[in-house]
Amino acid sequence: MTDHHRQWDRYAERYDRDIGFFERVQFKGGREWVCAQASGEVLEVAVGTGRNLPFYPEGVRLTGLDFSAAMLDIARARVLETSHKVTLIQGDAQRLPFDDSSFDTVVCTLGLCGVPDERGAIAEMHRVLRPGGRLLLLDHIGSHHKPIRLVQRLLELVTVRMIGDYQTRRPLPLVEAAGFRVDRRERLKAGTVERLAATKT
Repeated sequence: MTDHHRQWDRYAERYDRDIGFFERVQFKGGREWVCAQASGEVLEVAVGTGRNLPFYPEGVRLTGLDFSAAMLDIARARVLETSHKVTLIQGDAQRLPFDDSSFDTVVCTLGLCGVPDERGAIAEMHRVLRPGGRLLLLDHIGSHHKPIRLVQRLLELVTVRMIGDYQTRRPLPLVEAAGFRVDRRERLKAGTVERLAATKT
């Protein structure tokens, strides 16, 4: 187990309380926007404590992956409250344990900011999607406004050390470089949050 795993296992019990505040203030409705577009065989990368589960449409078949065993333990309790068919797996976003072209949709909400190699994770998402499959993302991103970006960089001094969580990444160019066509992209809250829908071409 790496230090990164241990950090998130220790943080798991606090995660829902902390992220609940930011959901209300910074990206309200973001999970619903992402999950409503999912269909078919769905992979959620960095499923965490399962906060997205209530927002998926009926009929999806969901596989949730996370590297933190403690986060997955909380997610398993949430699975009991949903009618969806859900499989939870412990694994690494940078080395997904699935065959090529296995899924119709890949979802990742607030996960790429905490992956050590986000370029590798996006490439893996592309690999496991079927041609024409959809990638749906919600994440913190670096603002174009210099004063806000400075605050984000100061915040990173704490969040990166605590749980390896970055505030200033920008997934868009990596998504395009991986071979996706971006269909829709929206920046929220002074450009500090982005939601993105893309198709594997």
